[in-house]
Amino acid sequence: MLNYAGAPPLAAMADTDSRQLIAAELRSLIARIDLSMRLIDAAMTEDDMEPKDDSATAGSTEIFVLDDVTPRFATAGAALNACRAELDRALQQL
Repeated sequence: MLNYAGAPPLAAMADTDSRQLIAAELRSLIARIDLSMRLIDAAMTEDDMEPKDDSATAGSTEIFVLDDVTPRFATAGAALNACRAELDRALQQL
């Protein structure tokens, strides 16, 4: 649980100050999501660039390699995109 004991109560702040504080926090969250998206993209790219064992596929064009990691990255990316969209919307509402 977060400890807000040392933080000033928002009710005592001017209305514009509290809105600016909320907007700054939303921008910070959006920046963190953007960083996480870049990390996911880098991990997916890194996973794609790993050398594969081509000895089994040397004479065949009918072999498909199923990557069970990419769907998890894609799911995480989709969730982050949804969060970012909602944070953008919240920021615009201020």
